[in-house]
Amino acid sequence: MRKLLIILPLLLLSFACKFENKNERLKPKIVATTSILADGIRNIVGDKADVVSLMPAGVDPHLYKASVRDLDLLQNADLVIYHGLFLEGKMTEIFEKLAFSQNLINVSENIPQELLLRSGPEAHSVDPHIWFDVSLWSLALAHASDEIIKWQPEWKSVVTTNTESYLAQLALVHQDNITKVAELRKANQALITAHDAFSYFGKAYDLEVLGLQGLSTLSEPGLRDLTGLVSFIVERNIHAVFAEQTISPKAIEAVVAGCANQNHEIKLAGPLYTDSLGAPDSPAGTYIGMVKTNVQVIFESLTQ
Repeated sequence: MRKLLIILPLLLLSFACKFENKNERLKPKIVATTSILADGIRNIVGDKADVVSLMPAGVDPHLYKASVRDLDLLQNADLVIYHGLFLEGKMTEIFEKLAFSQNLINVSENIPQELLLRSGPEAHSVDPHIWFDVSLWSLALAHASDEIIKWQPEWKSVVTTNTESYLAQLALVHQDNITKVAELRKANQALITAHDAFSYFGKAYDLEVLGLQGLSTLSEPGLRDLTGLVSFIVERNIHAVFAEQTISPKAIEAVVAGCANQNHEIKLAGPLYTDSLGAPDSPAGTYIGMVKTNVQVIFESLTQ
């Protein structure tokens, strides 16, 4: 009985924390699935809402499995915003179920189909890494902004002003990317990474891009992929290949070793930030910072 009297208050406290009353919040809570998306939404809503990222920085969304705590967070949010295009592959069914009871925004749903890259005819074969084309990411965030205004019409003035300001900043980043990548083309260089995340970057800025793995980090590179990539690097005199922040460097290290076996020394540069921002206090802790950091690392590694 004594144990019960001790445990009962703890259980009640646990339930009280779990089922936080939305009406008692000072601000609405918006949950965005990734750190990249959460940063964009914070720039749009400003201080109108508390924006939290479901996945911590450094987490691979392709492999992410929602925990019980995540489900509580999603169900208790005032608004849930996700990338779509099967980026959060293991959470697709969760979003389908949440749609019956929760306010949801899929930021990629209005991207014109002709602008999306595919590896096959299946729905899940669409390349989800649209944020590597800053102009496409701007379209996604503009759609998110419109949907947020529909959700909270009284925010229209603030959200519109914030969105216009942020999109202007992104336009400058986009132009800077165009300028730097033009120098890489002149040097006959290509971008080679662990998995095929930079196809939108290559298309947007006219740079040849190759990945050892497929669109998802679930795929495994084969011997033929490795051999072909090594031959390409040697023939083109590529100066560097790049590891990625959320992926083990083991596979791309094999590319470096393969080049060494053919007497072609190559740098293993990076890691580049692909599916997540860096730590909050790091240069890559924001989307703009991430893009600038990546492009600078790519530029310096391939031109030196």
